[in-house]
Amino acid sequence: MPPEMSDEEIVRRTLLNKDEFALLIERYEAKLSRYLERLGVGIREDREDILQNAFIKAYKNLNSFDPTLAFSSWMYRIAHNEAMSFFRSKRARPSIVLDDEDRDFFAEMRDENSDTSEIAELRLSREELEKAFSKIAPLQRDVLTLRFFEDRSYAEMSDILEVPIGTVSTLLHRAKRALRAALPKPFEL
Repeated sequence: MPPEMSDEEIVRRTLLNKDEFALLIERYEAKLSRYLERLGVGIREDREDILQNAFIKAYKNLNSFDPTLAFSSWMYRIAHNEAMSFFRSKRARPSIVLDDEDRDFFAEMRDENSDTSEIAELRLSREELEKAFSKIAPLQRDVLTLRFFEDRSYAEMSDILEVPIGTVSTLLHRAKRALRAALPKPFEL
């Protein structure tokens, strides 16, 4: 697959030749699997089932995809909705799963106005961080995961979560505050 080919171009090609959809699966499978794991789908087989359902829905609804929008946001939204349906069907509250690379995301969460030279470097164990995440509301976990682990823009988050872009900012602010409160003392962001 040529790296310069956009998602939207692959979608156009897929509408002419269904086999081209494999390129989109190849491009998004690992990213979406990681996202689902971070949302709390801890069992690999469950993630695979959710991904399969998400890709099937995307394929079936490809004709309704608006090419003026980002395909990645559309695909993340489908995967997100499938994960939420999975949690509802299991009547389970997801627990956030973080890997070693995720532990130092706090530097990105600090307010732009704060003087980072005055803020001590955080060293939280993975367990402490997961425990803090498990104490905050699911939507707050979702917005933090999308912004800081998936590096999604406010516009993309708005599309994925299906909320107005102004609400994303509010959700993110509240999620940071909730996470701060859930962290063990003396940690501060």
